[in-house]
Amino acid sequence: MDIRNDIKYCMAREAVTFKRLAELMTEKTGKKYTINSLSGKLIRESITLKEALQVLEILGYDLNINKRP
Repeated sequence: MDIRNDIKYCMAREAVTFKRLAELMTEKTGKKYTINSLSGKLIRESITLKEALQVLEILGYDLNINKRP
């Protein structure tokens, strides 16, 4: 699972820039997010599950976990 590419893919599909995503995350959480902080978390793979779920919610996506066959 590569959350970085998954989130970037969802952002591209929804035409949301890092700048806009940072603004929406700041509004949603009350915590200051910037373009650099969000992209850095994705590059370093240090984004938390909570943050990833918030990003996906903002973009209109759900995270589904399925058992492998």
